[in-house]
Amino acid sequence: MTDHTETFTGEAPISFANRLIGSDSFNDLFRQGMALVEETASYLDGPGREASRTLSRAGSLVYATESMRLTTRLMQLASWLLLQRAVNEGEMTAAQAGQEKNKVNLASLSTATSGPGWEEIPLELKDLITASVHLQKRVQQLDGAMSEKEIMRPANANPVNQQLDRLAAAFGG
Repeated sequence: MTDHTETFTGEAPISFANRLIGSDSFNDLFRQGMALVEETASYLDGPGREASRTLSRAGSLVYATESMRLTTRLMQLASWLLLQRAVNEGEMTAAQAGQEKNKVNLASLSTATSGPGWEEIPLELKDLITASVHLQKRVQQLDGAMSEKEIMRPANANPVNQQLDRLAAAFGG
């Protein structure tokens, strides 16, 4: 029988966020984020540029403002994703990534979803903005979970651990 007592020490909870970062789920999130960056660049350099030429003055101002917010948001998210991938692939340590992560701003950039000119904005741009905000929320949640201080509990705070300790003492383990 394998000795699993180290697993049940209760010293620290399992960090699911840190496990997620090394998983296929993170790889999917990374691919989605990078695809959104590419899709946005393609749109803004092509159809978006053409569409922006037909907007009124107010629409042009909103388009310019929102496209800058969108690209800024995506560059911050891409930086965070690239840092996490570098750690996963052993290209940098978690400590190095932590220092670099301090330069990344995951705070929400506001997006004007109403007001003069907003209704003129092409649906494609609105969809890209919505997708980027959704990605930002996912990354913020993951980053927050990774940044939480681990809760340290006394080794015997868990009743199961107390019973395991009693059994080990009774049978000389």
